[in-house]
Parts: sequence; structure tokens; C-alpha cells
Amino acid sequence: MTDSHFPGKDAILAFIRSSTTPVGKREIARAFKLSGSADREMLKDLLRELEADGAVERGRNKRMAPPQSLPAVAVLLITGVDADGELSARPLTWTGEGNPPRIFLLPEKKSRGEGKPLAVGDTLLAKLARINDRLYEARVIRRIDGEREGRILGVYRPSADGGRILPTDRRHKTEFLVLPPNRGDAEAGDLVFADILPAGRAGQPQARVVERLGSTDEPRAFSLIAIHAHGIPTVFPHAALREAELAAVPALMQREDLRDIPLVTIDGADARDFDDAVWAEADSDPENPEGWHLIVAIADVSYYVRPGSALDRAAYERGNSVYFPDRVVPMLPEALSNGLCSLRPGEDRACLAFHLWIDRNGVLIRHRLVRGLMRSAARLTYEQVQSCHDGLPDDVTAPLAESVIAPLFGAYARLAAARAKRGTLELDLPERRVRIDERGRVAEIAVRERHDSHRLIEEFMIAANVAAAEVLERRTMPGLYRIHDRPSMDKMEALRGFLADIGHPLGKSADLTPSHFTRILRKVAGTSHAPLVSEVILRAQAQAAYSPDNIGHFGLALHRYAHFTSPIRRYADLIVHRALIRTLGLGVGGLDDETLGRLAEIGEHLSGTERRAAAAERDAVDRYTAAFLADRIGERFSGRIAGVSRFGLFVRLDESGADGLIPASTLPDDRYDHDEAAHALVGQRTGRTYRLSSPVKVVLTEADPVSGSMLFRLADSD
Repeated sequence: MTDSHFPGKDAILAFIRSSTTPVGKREIARAFKLSGSADREMLKDLLRELEADGAVERGRNKRMAPPQSLPAVAVLLITGVDADGELSARPLTWTGEGNPPRIFLLPEKKSRGEGKPLAVGDTLLAKLARINDRLYEARVIRRIDGEREGRILGVYRPSADGGRILPTDRRHKTEFLVLPPNRGDAEAGDLVFADILPAGRAGQPQARVVERLGSTDEPRAFSLIAIHAHGIPTVFPHAALREAELAAVPALMQREDLRDIPLVTIDGADARDFDDAVWAEADSDPENPEGWHLIVAIADVSYYVRPGSALDRAAYERGNSVYFPDRVVPMLPEALSNGLCSLRPGEDRACLAFHLWIDRNGVLIRHRLVRGLMRSAARLTYEQVQSCHDGLPDDVTAPLAESVIAPLFGAYARLAAARAKRGTLELDLPERRVRIDERGRVAEIAVRERHDSHRLIEEFMIAANVAAAEVLERRTMPGLYRIHDRPSMDKMEALRGFLADIGHPLGKSADLTPSHFTRILRKVAGTSHAPLVSEVILRAQAQAAYSPDNIGHFGLALHRYAHFTSPIRRYADLIVHRALIRTLGLGVGGLDDETLGRLAEIGEHLSGTERRAAAAERDAVDRYTAAFLADRIGERFSGRIAGVSRFGLFVRLDESGADGLIPASTLPDDRYDHDEAAHALVGQRTGRTYRLSSPVKVVLTEADPVSGSMLFRLADSD
């Protein structure tokens, strides 16, 4: 029983979150007047529970802070200066998810005759104070001597005193001076890597060109910027290329012959590789009335990419393929990714195939995995399959309409019903599609359409992924699960408060499920609150990851889930294939003992390469979008507020999905407070409120293709 004087979890969590620096047990005990060994033990247990919930993290000095907080004292690198001369910085080292919090430096208290002022590229030791989860203030303790650390990617421009480098990273607000001896072979408009040097005259930050990457006049440079900025490997070792070139389709031998089954691939019209094929029929087993028999066949990458080989090392380093509007950086060499591992129609291909049986309710009742040889009957697109299902077949789909496509939709209807019943999180998030013309320029940016044919493939893949996880778990075989944790306690409480404020309370149940969120989304569908509620629920979710420790997939409402269906482009799927081959005794290419001992490390690495790829893809799309809109400066657009910070409003345009910033300094005359809980900026004098997801009319004032950044101002009518 808890003593009446002892604070609850919420009170202690609120104290930790309100502190500007990490706190220890001594500060907490002093704040709540706790004393004695009993109190100390209770506090220790409560902090351990908060840490297990993910509500706080324990630093090296055992002091507690909200997740991904920075320490009280840290080494910083100054990265930019705004128009008002305010310096911003980042931690010199950052191991958390996504980008580090923003740090603004408080003005230095200088004595007369003191040294040069701080400038971009300086390294310093600073005392940090947390404003909120994403923002800190820093007070300089001392500079750290020596050359500035860091390397920038930027565009070289000649100038009277040598040249300038304009960083491609939008967080860098300052140009770097390049003196003639430091220019290298850079020409006007070249994309270059440069080392940051100590400040020169009048504190002007300097840089030295170390590598020339090519001209930014070439539209395809936007993807190149993203590739280099995020450190994505692009060149395969000679040994890996040789292994890929020497590979060949295996003979049938012990494999199951699937070549007479009309498996088909269904992908986007712009797909570069085809690693999954599907087929379905009504189950003839009288014990399974109205049930279905499905086959999901996946390219047998494990046959060609063996543990410890040059191909394996190169694939692991990449972690996954990265997709840009104009190119792909593949995880495997083209001889495999677009050749032997791509399920081309009419060609024999090695595969791993799950036979899946579902009942009339769409529940997976049994499954069997085989190593087979298949021959795709057709390469179909989502649009083709949907048109055929809607009664408008073309020359390719007409012969397949009754025998192949209709059964696929029959099985899908059962799987969709099962999905609805178990209550998954149904967030309909639009995806931008950038279409490039023959000259490499943006022809169109539009929201990608989603059809039932897309959902059909998703449900078939989910069924196969569940089957893979079930095999691993049933046989106690270590592997990698795709895990998605429940939202953290602090995010849930913030979400509850927000939803209650707009009249849609979320129950206090400690056992919230995705269906609770989906019910609220259905309630607000079609109302003015719908976009806002979707956005806030999305932001409350945890980030999915790879781990050998299965905690289930919260968003899909599944107890076990493992990625199995894309080994051409995801190394995690290759690990799962190898684990299945080993535990089921399916031949060569199984998981090796060395990998078994490193699964936790591998999961962390692959979660990181996945985030790296997503960030690079997003950056490239932002740059292409900025280039597409660069000649529309001054035009009006409609959009919605997609983010709120003390610096301004982030707006997403309805027409293209483009994102840009309305600086707070350009908002109607007032001083604005950032109401973090309400996701809003509120005018102190007028009460004028700008809230997340509110519709706005804006005028485009700046579009920079090199950095991918855009600036807006509110249209006069707003």
C-alpha cells in the first residue's frame, strides 16, 4: 500500500518534465519532502516503473529526464545564425531518433578586449536548459580550442574575395567563405563537400573544398544531394558485383514446383523490382467452408546472398534500398535486384512461398512454407487490377479476370473483414508522388491514389508476415520481429487532454487498443476536426523498429509480426528468410551462428538505416518540390497548418503536399505564445489563434531547390 504522503507517478513525472535539467533521486526526494529508507525504496521502484514505461530515461549519471533529453552540460557545434544574429547549435554527438532538438545560444557576457565572437562552426562547452522536448537554451561555459569540427555539403558560388559555399542543409543559415587556395577545382554552381575551418577576418566562417560532386544545374542533383548528405553507400565492392554476376537460377531438385500456378506480381507502374507474387483459390477442404487458400511467393534472395559473403556485407551496410523520384539506390546489385531476384513474367525464379489457409472470417488457420521454383504469369499494376475488378479489363487482365483476379479479391474481402474486426489503427495518410519527365525535371506532383488493389496486396503481405512470425515463435527460433510499441504514457496523457478539449474524450483505460483511436477517427470523419485529430494521433504513436524481442505490433493489432515479403530491398526480411530456412531445414543459406549472437545489434542497425533512408527520400522530394514551385513565387495557395513552433507555422499545401514555413515574425502584428498542449500559436493582445491542421491561404515568398526549403506568408484575406 502506498503511504498517503507519497507522491504518485503523475506528480513525479510532472516534476521531471518541468525541470530544465535532468534530476536525480536527491532532488526529487527534497522536492516532495521524502525521507527514510522506506521512502527511498518506494521512490526507486516508482522511477524504475517510469523508466520501463518509456516515460523517462536514465542518463549515465543516473539522473532522470524525458526520453531523448540532452544532458545538463554538453559539447555543441554552432550550425547557424538567423537574421537577428541569434546563434543555433546542435550536440556534437547525437544517438537519438530523428534530428536532435534545436538549441539556441543565450548572448555571451563579454568583457572589453575579449576574443573573437562565436560563429558558425565553433565548438563549445555549454550548460543546457530544456524549454520543451524539441528546444533548448544554452549558456556558453567555454570554447573548445582547435579547428572547428564538421563537414558541409553545399553549392559553390564565385565572389570577389574567392567564393562562397551555400549549405544544402536548411539548418545552416550562414554562407561559408572560400579563399582562393581552398577552392580546389570547384566551378560556379558545383555541388561540393567542404571542411569547416576556423573563422577568418571579422569572424566570417570559412571552408575548404575537399570534393567536387557535379553541377547543380542538372535536375537529378537533388537526389545526389540527399544521398551524400545522409551518407548512403552507392558503390558496390568489386567482389560483391562479381558474386552477383556469377549467380544463376537453381535447378528444381528438392524445391516445390510452382511453375504451373498462375502467380502474378502487382506493383506500381513505376516499380523497379518485383519481389512478391500472389495467387488465391476457394479452399476445397470441406472442413473449411467458404475459406480460401492463398500463396504468397517471395524471391529467394537467401539462395544468392549467403551469410558472410561480399554481397551480404554490402547489403548489411545499406540495410535497405532507397527510392528517389529519379533513381533507386538498391540494397543489392542490379544483376540480382532487377535480374535473378525480380519475379519477371515467363521466367523461372527461385522463391520462398507460404501456402496460407484462411477461414470464412479471414482468420489464418494454418500455413506451410516451401522453397520453390515459380514462373510469374503476368506483371500487373495496381491500376490495371483495379480497373479489371471494376469491369474494365485490358488485353493483359482480360484472360486473368475470372481465374486469377476475381479469386484474389474474394480472399481479400475475408482478410479485410478480419482486419476490421481486430481493430487496427486506420490512419489514411496521403503520399506525395513526384513524376519526372525525360529531361529529369518535375512534370507533376500529386497525392498518390490508393485503391482496393493496393489494400489487397497489403493484406496478403501482412498474412505472410504473420505466418513467418508464427513459425519463428512456435519453433523458438531467434529472428527479427517488426515491433511497434504502444504510445508512451506522457504522449497518451497529452493526447487525452487534447481530445477532451475538442469534445472527443479518450477513455482512461490503461489497456487502450488501436480500435479506440479508430473509433475517434470515424466520429470526426467529415468534420473540420478530422485532419487535426489524424495528425495528433499520428504524432502520439511510437516508432516501429526491428528487434529479436517480440512485443507485438500495436498499430496492426497483432501479437506477432515479422517482415518476410521484401528481401530484395530490406535486409531484415533476408534475416527472417534465413531463420526460417534454418529452423525448417530447407537447405542452404540458413541463419549462421555468428548472426544469431548479434540480432539485437543488427536490429538497431537496420532500424537506423531505415530512418536514414526515409529522411533522404523526404529531403529529395522536398528539393524536387521546391524546384517545381520556384517559378511560382508570389502565387496564392490553399493549405493546412502541419506544425506549430515558437518560430512559426509549418504549412502543407493542398495541391502538392509541399511543406514550408510561415515565420512568426510575419504573422499579423502581435506577440504570440506557443501553447504546446493545444498545438497552437496564440496572440497575447488579440487572442488570434493558429492551430495545427487549420486551413490557411498563403503566398509563396521563397523556394530554394538546393536546401528544399520554402517560405510563405499569410495571404491578406487570412
